[in-house]
Amino acid sequence: MTLDGLTEEQARRRLVPSATTLFGVLKHVTWMQRVWFEECVGGISRRELGLVSGPDESFRLSDDDTIASVTAAHRDACATARAAIADMPLDAVVTGHRTGPRTLRWVYLQVLRELAHHCGHADILREQILAH
Repeated sequence: MTLDGLTEEQARRRLVPSATTLFGVLKHVTWMQRVWFEECVGGISRRELGLVSGPDESFRLSDDDTIASVTAAHRDACATARAAIADMPLDAVVTGHRTGPRTLRWVYLQVLRELAHHCGHADILREQILAH
C-alpha cells in the first residue's frame, strides 16, 4: 500500500544517501521473505532461487522494475510463503538456515521484526515524497 497513488518516479526517488527507496524497500522485503520462507523453511539455496546473496544487493533497482512488477513479486513471495508453511506447527524445526536449525516460530518473529522495521522506513519515505 506504500506505493499506492505514487508515480514510478516517486517510487524510485532517493531521499537518503543509501540505496533505500520505496521500490528498494519493497524489493528488499520480498527478498527477505523469500530467504526466510523459501531458503530457511523450504531448504532451497539462494542461488537456486535466483536471489542475490546479501541484503544490501536486494535494495538495488533495475530499469525494468515498475510498481506493478515489484508489487506482483511481493504478492507472489507472500503466496509462496503461505503455501510453504500452511500445515506446519509453530514448533516445527526448519533446517535451511545457514547458521543452523530454527523453529518456525523463530522465523515468524524474525520476519515480523524485519517487516516492522522496514514499514517504518517506508512510512517516512512516503511522507517525504508526498511533502514535495
